[in-house]
Amino acid sequence: MLSKTLLAEFQKILGQENVFSDQADLVTYSYDAAVLDQVLPAIAVRPTSSETLGRTVALCHANGLPVTVRGAGTNLSGGTIPVENGVAIITNGLNAILEINARDLYAVVQPGVVTATLAAAAAQRGLFYPPDPGSQAVSTLGGNVAENAGGLRGLKYGVTRDYVMGLKFFDVNGETVISGSRTVKCATGYNLTGLMVGSEGTLGVFDEIILKLIPPPAHQKAMVAVFDEMQSASETVAEIIAARIVPATLEFMDNFTIRAVEDYSRAGLPVDARALLLIEVDGHRAQVEEEAAKIESICRRKGAGSIQVARNAAERDKVWEARRTALSALAKLKPTLVLEDATVPRSKIPEMVGALEEIAARHTLTIGTFGHAGDGNLHPTILTDKRDQHEWERVETAIDEIFDRALALGGTLSGEHGTGIAKSRYLKKETSRATIAYSKRVKAALDPKNILNPGKIFA
Repeated sequence: MLSKTLLAEFQKILGQENVFSDQADLVTYSYDAAVLDQVLPAIAVRPTSSETLGRTVALCHANGLPVTVRGAGTNLSGGTIPVENGVAIITNGLNAILEINARDLYAVVQPGVVTATLAAAAAQRGLFYPPDPGSQAVSTLGGNVAENAGGLRGLKYGVTRDYVMGLKFFDVNGETVISGSRTVKCATGYNLTGLMVGSEGTLGVFDEIILKLIPPPAHQKAMVAVFDEMQSASETVAEIIAARIVPATLEFMDNFTIRAVEDYSRAGLPVDARALLLIEVDGHRAQVEEEAAKIESICRRKGAGSIQVARNAAERDKVWEARRTALSALAKLKPTLVLEDATVPRSKIPEMVGALEEIAARHTLTIGTFGHAGDGNLHPTILTDKRDQHEWERVETAIDEIFDRALALGGTLSGEHGTGIAKSRYLKKETSRATIAYSKRVKAALDPKNILNPGKIFA
């Protein structure tokens, strides 16, 4: 519990209206989207300016108070679950788009700007911000950078790190650090921007973010390929990539997910399909038409029963909106939903899909699989009830096996959800003891009191 003296200091810096210490308020900031235990912070604070953010960090450091920065709390690895008796810094008061430069193709934003808000503002200026995590309607850009968020367009356009040109952030002492620039090239000093992207709030607190914007594609074409076999659909993904075609999006949905999404969204998805591929190509019109024709040919050759091509933007948007509801649709079916992030080389998608089916059957579990198959990033989603101890034990065993299988195929523990608490104990399986020790030394040098999001990434 925070002393009255410290509470008064926070209130002096931030104003009473931006300091929350009642338990009813703190519950809001005690969890994120991961299936992990809640932890109440001692206090939650809401800076509304760079100056008050820096002073808040400095006050926490001076008093040895653990700090967890939180945007919308949509992350799936426990990265924004606070530390007991710590401070949760809420970024929704830092939500200004400071600049959109249409001549030099960048934007400068505060960390609390919602992802979709920037995308819409860029579109109004005839520009395009590609990263599109599934939670983009509520997730914040500070959180996207901290977790290196991906999204449906990651296959062609990359992930958040590919758009971060520079950062202004506060170190543990509340001092301003500036990295990167507004220029296309920047080779000044260490690449601190690269270090901070994906650091999950363990090395600094973001104040301003410079993000690259690009021209939007001139033409788009979307299609849904329907398959009677999961294996045929997964093999098609590998075949499209092997043909040197890089769609803007190449998404996979199994039958269980298709039915859940259709019940939820009424988008007209074929509920009898064993699997769907949702594909979009974009670029110049001639290129789009040529690539779309090649993809249709590959899909039919690999056994697609039908291919539905969107006739207009409304049909296209309806399909993608339905895909984005997959998590919400599945979450309605059981009390507990565990969304995983197994990612493998794209050529290994067929093997990974087969492994997921085998793991689900062996442990008598319901696993709905969907995800960004084009970049190897699958989201096996286990539907369960954590209150059922015996079933939960099977779930935990299945998760271990999913990660082991992904790593055995040359994959990674996390394609876009980060490490946080949920995956920290697995880190040694993917990296090495020396890798973890090296990373811990970096953390200790930059945060000697270990107050910046302690307990995350490294178990």
